[in-house]
Amino acid sequence: MIALPSTILVATAPIDLRLSFDRLAGIVREQLGADPRSDTLVVFHNKARTHAKMLWHDGVGYCLLYKRLDRGTYRIPLAIPAGARHVTASARELSVLLEGIDEATLRAARRTALAKR
Repeated sequence: MIALPSTILVATAPIDLRLSFDRLAGIVREQLGADPRSDTLVVFHNKARTHAKMLWHDGVGYCLLYKRLDRGTYRIPLAIPAGARHVTASARELSVLLEGIDEATLRAARRTALAKR
């Protein structure tokens, strides 16, 4: 059974998802200021927010999970402090992020919320 790491970081800037283990680990170390071999899962996304790649070290080696949504986009956290290169997420937030969000559903929800005002 694979257990989620204790720390989950979501990179705020999109990256080239063609990068593999070592290059992603370098980005974690150099740009995000974290140790890629620690008990940390790092979530990266592309510019269109339709693909996500997750990197973590399980104590033996690096693991990568790559997910492409069939429709919708990943909802990268919007409450990002100015200049932040990553935000910390909970396991629940990671679960919601990986489900993606259908833009049509989001627009309908916004219209409903505005109509109730």
